[in-house]
Amino acid sequence: MSFAPQVRVVVNAPSEDLITPDKKLLLVLYALPNGNTIEWTLGRKPQPGDDWRYSIQHIAAQTRFVRQRLTNYAVVVALLEASQKSWPAWRKEHGDTRIPLLVQSIKELFPQRKIEVMLNGHSGGGSFIFGYLNALPAIPSNVTRIAFLDSNYAYNVQLGHDRKLAAWLTGREDRVLCVLAYNDSIARLEGKPFASESGGTWGRSHAMLKDFAQVFSWAATTNGPFESYSAIDGRVRFLLHQNPDRKILHTLQVERNGFIHSLLLATPLENRDYQYMGERAYEDYIR
Repeated sequence: MSFAPQVRVVVNAPSEDLITPDKKLLLVLYALPNGNTIEWTLGRKPQPGDDWRYSIQHIAAQTRFVRQRLTNYAVVVALLEASQKSWPAWRKEHGDTRIPLLVQSIKELFPQRKIEVMLNGHSGGGSFIFGYLNALPAIPSNVTRIAFLDSNYAYNVQLGHDRKLAAWLTGREDRVLCVLAYNDSIARLEGKPFASESGGTWGRSHAMLKDFAQVFSWAATTNGPFESYSAIDGRVRFLLHQNPDRKILHTLQVERNGFIHSLLLATPLENRDYQYMGERAYEDYIR
């Protein structure tokens, strides 16, 4: 489907017999990373001559993994691709006010259904989420989960992002915020740094932690290379990889079960049959 202006959407839904009235419908809006198509993002089994990007996210397989376990929900994933293959570039051209209209148009594909919305995105896809926040005075009540998969570059306290997220989180006890990031400020590309200490997801995540500390009390732990920060009964979770080897872990965080983790975090299914940044738990679900 195409939405004006310059947005392509593919909806990955379970079969109709699984979208029954007794199940809640969880609509996951997954904003694509910079430079990727929906087909690359969904992933597939390798075929001769395939682009390498078919095998770096596997959102379709990770969705199948979640559906097999999160059985009280009908999980629908809408993948959102800007024509520029960059949500920051799209927002620069079109602004933010049309983003809520796009979200509403996707929700209307499921009339007469009570929908819970999850805002999710990797890389530049996080810009879509912040654009949505910018366009509205408050985060809508039907948004129950927000996840930044190494994608919170556009976080800006001057735009009230901290205030809107904090008010949303404290407004109801079923709301979850997941932030996954790594120390990109020390990573090297061909021997050179590519992210600043404050502007990458490592810096933006620590800025969020500092700003939220005015509202939440953080429980901080370190486990191996991970710094973990948790608040309000685990409904707010930052999982930050210290990156001691200075590698580029940007997409690996998604490939290594990051999408699964963003959906199952703070549920009884968290870390069951999978481990964030462990081996790919969804191999058997790749089509």
